[in-house]
Amino acid sequence: MFGSKKSHLPTADEALPGRDTPMVVPDAHYVNGHALAPPHPEGSETMVVGMGCFWGAEQAFWSVPGVWVTAVGYAGGLTPNPTYEETCSGRTGHTEAVLVVFDPTIVSYDELLRVFWEGHDPTQENRQGNDVGTQYRSAVYATAPGQLERAEASAAAYQERLEANGYGPIVTEMAEASTFYFAEGYHQQYLAKNPGGYCGHGGTGVSCPIGLASAD
Repeated sequence: MFGSKKSHLPTADEALPGRDTPMVVPDAHYVNGHALAPPHPEGSETMVVGMGCFWGAEQAFWSVPGVWVTAVGYAGGLTPNPTYEETCSGRTGHTEAVLVVFDPTIVSYDELLRVFWEGHDPTQENRQGNDVGTQYRSAVYATAPGQLERAEASAAAYQERLEANGYGPIVTEMAEASTFYFAEGYHQQYLAKNPGGYCGHGGTGVSCPIGLASAD
């Protein structure tokens, strides 16, 4: 069951039941020492996106000036407090996601959308490179008023650039955010802890058709 490559999202009846207990995660970000869990600094805003394997996706954001903290987890699904194995089964409905907490006076949501679009291939449906399954789907989940409209406008602009370079339509899921569930502690800032670990971003497995490989 676990590890199967699901190509469709489960219905509520098909989804795994999950659990009431939230995942225990480290108190601090491995790279910058800031608190992973809320409360976050007053005036900060959040972004939740899916870009395939969340290890490389998180790395693309944590060094961007103005980003306070990042965390990986599961978003857009049905199962409460899922595990990594459950998410990989395709039976929770979640995608691997990154939570980005940022200071909008230093970096804008639109600038972070640029990192998102240019850090993966948004024309690949339910996959990124060799990673296949609904848990790897491209997604933007709006966490504040106006974010969804800005993401849609940004997608339209990038679609023109993609078509000009022979790519197909953007298949990114765009929706209002539901609950973001933190992933297990060992997944948090994984590539900082394991510099030689697998990364499906930045030219190591996923085509980034619009240019930017990472935010480094």
